[in-house]
Amino acid sequence: MNRQLSGIRKKTLLERLGPVPDVDPDRYGDGGPVGALETRVAQLLGTEAALFVPTGTMAQQIALRCWADRTHNPIVAMHPQAHPLNHEDDALTVLSGLRPIKVPNSRVATCPEPYGTLLLEVPDREAGFVLPAWDELTSLVDAARERDAVVHLDGARLWESTFGLGKPLPEIAGLFDSVYVSFYKSLEGISGAALAGTQDFVDQARVWRHRYGGMLFQQWPAALSALHGLDTVLPRLGTYVEHAKVVAAAMGLPEPHTHQFALHLPGDPQRLTEVSGTFLGGFWRDGTLAKTEITVAEPALEWTADEVRQAWEEFQSLI
Repeated sequence: MNRQLSGIRKKTLLERLGPVPDVDPDRYGDGGPVGALETRVAQLLGTEAALFVPTGTMAQQIALRCWADRTHNPIVAMHPQAHPLNHEDDALTVLSGLRPIKVPNSRVATCPEPYGTLLLEVPDREAGFVLPAWDELTSLVDAARERDAVVHLDGARLWESTFGLGKPLPEIAGLFDSVYVSFYKSLEGISGAALAGTQDFVDQARVWRHRYGGMLFQQWPAALSALHGLDTVLPRLGTYVEHAKVVAAAMGLPEPHTHQFALHLPGDPQRLTEVSGTFLGGFWRDGTLAKTEITVAEPALEWTADEVRQAWEEFQSLI
């Protein structure tokens, strides 16, 4: 089968957008497609404002730095598997002097340290793109607020989480004091992210975006691709989520919460990469068990349950 099950099909900007429309480019992030994108995101999330940021890592740094200023507290609580702790080279501490602490969800209410900000990641990527129950999520937010802490959402994959949580975007975003969303992950944009919240928070974040080197002269190509993703990919995410359930069932795996799920297998990652072929791709990470991540997007819709089951059986016979 000359088809890829896992992974998002990559295209060039021209292939995605067709002829590039005649637009007025932004100037240092003001106006043009960037301004249109910021307005669109704020409307989708139900927030007062939003700010385009070149990378998600920068967006997270800015949000947590802003809240440290406002709470006068450098301590940021987050799950031990959170992205800033595991994938950002200690940027919170090195660049901003913040002190991230590892706090499992079960200890948000009883953590002995007086954190000023709680970061929650929805869904939890490292746990396999797992979503909390809605009551659990609201309880975590309430527990932090009872400690006079603000709550920031790492919503890099928020777009596809509405289906598993059973709530619309504005209701989810409304739980939090600030929200980060990504444009290149599920929405297949070129790059970029957004921070959303109150107008005064976004105004403060805009200053920190400049300080962090994120006020590029023009970013309209990335903004155009993000707008295209909101127009064409966002409406299809529900279909991807439903088909991910079909794929997982055919592989004998638990029902996923989003259109992505993790697969852990014993074996050498290099060997697993060699035999994955067009079925599971080549993204295998080493560990106690080798791990890959499966993304069910447009190309995977061509796979029937029987085809997935057959490919899965053939793959297992090779490892």
